Amino acid sequence: QVQLVESGGGLVQAGGSLRLSCAVSGGTFSNYAMGWFRQAPGKEREFVAAISKSGGNTYYADSVKGRFTISRDDAKNTAYLQMNSLKPEDTAVYYCAADRIPLPTKVVVSSERYDYWGQGTQVTVSS
Repeated sequence: QVQLVESGGGLVQAGGSLRLSCAVSGGTFSNYAMGWFRQAPGKEREFVAAISKSGGNTYYADSVKGRFTISRDDAKNTAYLQMNSLKPEDTAVYYCAADRIPLPTKVVVSSERYDYWGQGTQVTVSS
């Protein structure tokens, strides 16, 4: 059974940084394209960032472009989301997701495509 566990969330002041981790177990990490999503109170879940199986392609939501960086370490079965210059509007529960996509260079933006999800980690940015 594939499991995804996020960590690294917390409370940070505006302008600060956090790095989220997503540890994957029970499957072959290198087979998955990975993504990060977030959901703020009263809002729908939204796409944040995605990375291909190969790690060579990434894609970001406009709202985080230039501030967030997605990466992966296949040796550690872990995906990361480095978040810099955080803003209060980044406050949300952040979820990682894995997609068993066969194409090594494709990034996945749609939440409906993802096969596995973590339980989420809270990020709170104070002003």
